[in-house]
Amino acid sequence: MDRVLVIGASGHAKVVLDILEKQALHQVVGLLDDFKPAGTTLFGYEVVGSVSEVAQLAARHQADGVLVAIGDNYIRSQLAARLKSLAPQLSFITAVHPSAQIARGVTLGGGSVVMAGVVINSDSVIGEGCILNTNSSVDHDNRLGSFSSLAPRVATGGNVSLGDGSAIGIGAVILHGRKIGQDAVVGAGSVVTRDVPDLAVAYGVPAKVVRTRTVGEKYL
Repeated sequence: MDRVLVIGASGHAKVVLDILEKQALHQVVGLLDDFKPAGTTLFGYEVVGSVSEVAQLAARHQADGVLVAIGDNYIRSQLAARLKSLAPQLSFITAVHPSAQIARGVTLGGGSVVMAGVVINSDSVIGEGCILNTNSSVDHDNRLGSFSSLAPRVATGGNVSLGDGSAIGIGAVILHGRKIGQDAVVGAGSVVTRDVPDLAVAYGVPAKVVRTRTVGEKYL
């Protein structure tokens, strides 16, 4: 069983820890958090230090894997890059809830989290560090860029493409063959019938682009 450090000790981390427990493939040996003091606990797991200490803490706790449990796509991507620099020996694990349905030919990138009730259909490719939230549905031949995310109950048609860092809000629907640009945000409950460009914010039924955004701009 891999020994794993989890980055983050807030709400999203609770979900990730629960998935890891149910998956029963990894032993969580500690949490790292830059904003909570060592000794803080979450679901019985202890914050053992900060991200800057990851190399030393990985050696101390004999960890060989890591998972970034941060909900914000941009922050998650930055932390992943930092971890690769500070502790390149650590592998990025995936967390997949046992109730998720993953079809033949699916590829899951390291560091991705697949939550309860998710369906991923055949030959879809999920990039690094993605979040597929509760009861989201990814149809066949989708391409989800690294550090993109689907909120609960998002549904995509076949051959949908999401750019790196894009975020799809709760209950949104993306029709077959549509493309969502890099670092774009689609609002909750939207129906995407046309492509959404990079760095766009779109919402509505049908979804319309209402403005542009900057990389790293808050959306949660």
